[in-house]
Amino acid sequence: MAARTASAPSLKLAPGKPSALRVDALIVPVSPDSSDRPNPLISSATGLTLTERRRLVEALTALGATGKADEVVTLARVTGIDATTVVCVGLGALDKDASDEQLRRAAGAGVRSVDVEKVGLAFPVSSPSAIAAVAQGALLGAYRFTNFRGKGTSHVPTTVKSLTVVTSESRDRHVREAVRQAEVVAEAVNRARDLVNTPPSALHPVEMADAAQKFAAGSNVTVEVLDEEALASGGYGGIMGVGQGSVNPPRLIQLTYTPTRATAHIALVGKGITFDSGGLSLKPAQAMETMKCDMGGAAAVIAATFALAQLGVNAQITAYAACAENMPSGTAQRPGDVLTTYGGTTVEVLNTDAEGRLVLADALQRAAEDEPDLIVDVATLTGAQMVALGTRVSAVMANDDDLRDDVVRAADTSGEQFWPMPLPVELRPSLDSPIADLANIGDRMGGMLTAGLFLQEFIPADTPWAHLDIAGPAFNTGKAHDYTPVGGTGASVRTLVQLVRDLVDARSA
Repeated sequence: MAARTASAPSLKLAPGKPSALRVDALIVPVSPDSSDRPNPLISSATGLTLTERRRLVEALTALGATGKADEVVTLARVTGIDATTVVCVGLGALDKDASDEQLRRAAGAGVRSVDVEKVGLAFPVSSPSAIAAVAQGALLGAYRFTNFRGKGTSHVPTTVKSLTVVTSESRDRHVREAVRQAEVVAEAVNRARDLVNTPPSALHPVEMADAAQKFAAGSNVTVEVLDEEALASGGYGGIMGVGQGSVNPPRLIQLTYTPTRATAHIALVGKGITFDSGGLSLKPAQAMETMKCDMGGAAAVIAATFALAQLGVNAQITAYAACAENMPSGTAQRPGDVLTTYGGTTVEVLNTDAEGRLVLADALQRAAEDEPDLIVDVATLTGAQMVALGTRVSAVMANDDDLRDDVVRAADTSGEQFWPMPLPVELRPSLDSPIADLANIGDRMGGMLTAGLFLQEFIPADTPWAHLDIAGPAFNTGKAHDYTPVGGTGASVRTLVQLVRDLVDARSA
């Protein structure tokens, strides 16, 4: 299995009878039948006997459970089952077999709901992809962020220490490899979640760089960090302009993974605003409460890069995390200032709260110098993304329709939701400035799209590029659901990894 952080549970595959598993909680999936008033069904392929399934169904029916998606019912001390509790989770309506994402969500919902150390999962799965989906969902659902809980806290959520997936295919090498890969990606998602959840008082640009260097220890990823002096002398006016109002200096973090047989070179660029007050264009107080998440794009590209390296993907990855803290002060940039980005483009700053595109402008131009086959940037960029698509669906824009479709396809495969959005040329003139090459804001209507058009100005015309706006999905301010906790979600990590793997597979075919 993959290397784990100290807080990650152990994961194992085991044959045998689920009812004999000595765990604190046994997760069992339930689906609704096809009647008008659905009744719960438990598949015989779970490995439970007919008698055991009947007992569970009778209890579920008495409680009004149906097996709908994200439904979780906990039963204590079920006769014939050794587990202390049985957690029945809804798969939702099935089209013959459950999809990988249904399995992933059900496993995650079950594990997320428990407050115990040892968890078993009895799912009706036998294929490598299905077993891997259960394992990945369980690992994502087991995520707990307790780093800042005080000693006097009345109750700290119990850390899940072990996960056992019951399967007769436990020794199949294809299954074990699929689960290993799923575990690597889940660990990357949880690593990104940790970064996003860390309070801004503990995660400035310097600590972001320190975290990347810590992750690199013992890996085949190299890390180079440009400090404020290197950024100033190198002409990184966007990053420096955003960061100049803070006592915490900015950083540009470069990660490089270069396998010996790389078939492609991909650049990943992430927005890393460790806290966004809006600068002198100050946000309302309530809007600042979640602004520790404004480095979610940088967290995603950092985590995805290490996952791709650990998976041994045959693609060169060059990742840039553009990190700054956007604060108001006597040294902060002002509305009306003009800054010069890396490469020489001048930008009139009309709104200091449109800062993410400024740090990305520097990083995108630097990434383009490496002459990659494609560039993908990820950012919690605009509130307009949430207005358009809500909090669970991310947006993708691109200068190449095929690449945009590839991102959506990779998201579908990995279980994330992305929606293709256009880059309308008629909105581009709204970014014109009377005194500089560009203004940093354009038309208010279609703000997500004008932000994408701004970034496109820093991409060579012959380089395929995709822009992922994850403003809503990166941070869950609502209730936890399926494998998704409250707070940082690790949005886009799975999509980035799958996109690169798909590209490598296509080139190897």
